[in-house]
Amino acid sequence: MKRLYLVPTLVFALTTCGGEDAPAPGAGAADTAPAPATPSASAPAPPTGPMTMPDWFQVDNDARTVHMTVTAGSTSVNNYWNFNGGINGQLAINVPEGYTVTIDFINSDPNMAHSLGISEETSSFAIPPATTPVFEGAISQNPGSMIDGTMPGESETVEFVAETAGNYSMVCYIPGHSAVGMWLYFNVTDGEAGVQGSV
Repeated sequence: MKRLYLVPTLVFALTTCGGEDAPAPGAGAADTAPAPATPSASAPAPPTGPMTMPDWFQVDNDARTVHMTVTAGSTSVNNYWNFNGGINGQLAINVPEGYTVTIDFINSDPNMAHSLGISEETSSFAIPPATTPVFEGAISQNPGSMIDGTMPGESETVEFVAETAGNYSMVCYIPGHSAVGMWLYFNVTDGEAGVQGSV
């Protein structure tokens, strides 16, 4: 039963990404929002520049915690397939090694389920990353399901310890979503915290 929903939705996602079967202008709802970005073979360079502390990102160095609110579809950018308005690695989220990270994940996309997880993949998203997070607990429920993932209007909390320094990514595991840009850089650092880049 789930495959009946999965296949048409995936076909829609792929055709709205610039395929030959994309609807012509004036063909209906597809014209009301921009189509997702075109998939690319390799990831752009990570953002550089000063660390910022946007209002959705808080650090408590005494408690060794990072708390953030990440909203899927916070804007209509990339047909709502974005995290806090960022796509294709436009933002680099940096958390200190060993800190407990709490992410309040909200899906504000009016039409589509999304998920969130921290992946080892940082360079090519043509194939959805494996739904095995880098850190235990660093993934939302039913991450690859278009009908059981975090649905429009729903939210959930993801909590994990950023145990190992390294460069990772925050991705949506729904098939096709990371391929068209629904991912950000997620770095575990030796002490720096904040967000680089802007949207």
